[in-house]
Amino acid sequence: MQIYLDYSATTPPRAEAIALMQEVMVQQWGNPSSLHQWGERAAIAVERARSQVASLIQAEPESIIFTSGGTEADNLAIMGVARLYRQPQHLIISSVEHSAVSEPAKWLQELGWQVTRLAVDATGRVDPMDLQRAIQANTVLISVIYGQSEVGTVQPIEDLGAIAREHHILFHTDAVQVAGRLPLTMQQLPVDLLSLSSHKLYGPQGAGALYVRPGVKLRSLLEGGGQEQRLRSGTQAVPAIAGFGIAAELAAQELVTESERLRLLRDRLFEQLADVPELIVTGDRVHRLPHHVSFCLRCCDGQQFTGKTLVRHMNMAGIGISSGSACNSGKTVPSPTLLAMGLGDRLATGGIRLTLGHHTTADDVDWAATVLKQVLARLSSTCLLSV
Repeated sequence: MQIYLDYSATTPPRAEAIALMQEVMVQQWGNPSSLHQWGERAAIAVERARSQVASLIQAEPESIIFTSGGTEADNLAIMGVARLYRQPQHLIISSVEHSAVSEPAKWLQELGWQVTRLAVDATGRVDPMDLQRAIQANTVLISVIYGQSEVGTVQPIEDLGAIAREHHILFHTDAVQVAGRLPLTMQQLPVDLLSLSSHKLYGPQGAGALYVRPGVKLRSLLEGGGQEQRLRSGTQAVPAIAGFGIAAELAAQELVTESERLRLLRDRLFEQLADVPELIVTGDRVHRLPHHVSFCLRCCDGQQFTGKTLVRHMNMAGIGISSGSACNSGKTVPSPTLLAMGLGDRLATGGIRLTLGHHTTADDVDWAATVLKQVLARLSSTCLLSV
């Protein structure tokens, strides 16, 4: 029995997205910047997708800038603002950002920028009052992740964005884990820049987008042909963008029912694992992504019994889970997110994540819980024997 429970890392592309991508590669393979009919057909595919992605977040199509994925969208937001300034300014981020935000911030700091990293509580949430106190006269951008990929915590983005707007400071959020799982209404949300990723909502890998509120200025990261309103030069990946578009449209249609279905399965899994002494719940149980279950492991040997150890054993049993953010899954180091939440080095190497999706059933959840308990019991016995 094969069960995939790593939907926060990537989702399988929908059959509709695959079919449309094949159609585009055969019939709309032209360069969308070309003026002839072949280029026009490709441009139509790109603009249709732009409207579909915009509809998912209740935005205007011209506010969508296509990128190669969420990482590029985050970089375009952070560095696109930074490049507007000749002199270093002040940037505020949270201490639980994805590396696509924290690494550009680190690089800016090396260039002389001031970077404030907001503390989080034990559940991984930012206190809006901490943001209020962190603002300086030269603060030009605030970036706080919407839904944390490793522990599932959803931030109070409306409150944080309102504070930024009150101070006339640009506000960016990485909504890669949220889009298609929770409603996003850009006409009401006080956000200026928002990152999206196709492969997190059953579209193909290699496509993403940055929402840019009308009137917000950025400097492009790439110089060249001036595509995407001169913010993202390079010939658009038309098939991937088309697949992204249809996936976004279908996600919007199914959002309410699928979010509730996933929430019920998520809570079912939490309940089945509630009495397992080796597991400590991480993240906020109330303000949480609907598909996300996460723990850290109580272990008697930090090297032998880590999150990665459990991932390997579950994989051998045919169940795919994650030891945290996919971008960090190859490193046996304490999770920066878990450290920021106040967990020590040993516990912070024991983070695991089980994320649910379209193909997850109640039987899958029940079997995964059973196998996880068996694996933990076996590993715990091994640890005890080695002491």
